[in-house]
Amino acid sequence: MPEFAIYPSLKNKTVIVSGGAQGIGAEIVMAFAAQGARVGFLDLDEATSAALAEHAEGVAYEICDLRDIAAMQSALEKLTERLGSAHVLVNNAARDDRHSWQDVTPEYWDERQATNIRHMFFAIQSIAPGMIANGGGSIINLGSNSWWEAGGGFPAYTTAKAAVHGLTRTMARDLGDHRIRVNTVVPGWIMTERQKELWATPEGLEAHRKRQCLPDLIDPVYVARMVLFLASDDAAMCTANNYMVEAGSI
Repeated sequence: MPEFAIYPSLKNKTVIVSGGAQGIGAEIVMAFAAQGARVGFLDLDEATSAALAEHAEGVAYEICDLRDIAAMQSALEKLTERLGSAHVLVNNAARDDRHSWQDVTPEYWDERQATNIRHMFFAIQSIAPGMIANGGGSIINLGSNSWWEAGGGFPAYTTAKAAVHGLTRTMARDLGDHRIRVNTVVPGWIMTERQKELWATPEGLEAHRKRQCLPDLIDPVYVARMVLFLASDDAAMCTANNYMVEAGSI
């Protein structure tokens, strides 16, 4: 079993995670809770959110649809009232649903951008004033290596994930004077339950292993560990950059 680091600078810090009920998001929530942080998350799934909050003691959550910006802003305000102004924001929520480019309608395109990128900016807009009042903070946006690999089969998703890097870079500049750091974590093919159920065929896994430099499939915990590092004081001079967790597949 791997032995992981403890980050004293994360103890008692307020952390907000979007899409925190399952998959990579749940790993991130549990990792921060284990560091002694005050953790709140947003999700749409009531049952899964309640189960995680029961498992990870002291974790708070609010149910909302992140495509509804007003609802998200209200949920973030409620978490802030309960936990205090956020020191860390993790923009994790996304869905990599497959779709053919021939079938995409303007309505579907807009819905995919609302699901995968739009809420990230408005979460930053909502949370950053509190970080400024705190004297600094860390914002971590979750990207994807799918577009780096020129992956096909979901153009609306890969376009949104490519845009995450532009959001990170420009917000790092705009918020840097306030000692707010903004970075992108870039996961490879992470073996969440969703991926295993929907996409991880034996043939696909074998082809992916050959593309990676490392032979092991990637557990979600390793994405969470990178997020912890970027949230901690250890990463105080890290901003406006990409941090890859993809086993050398690009």
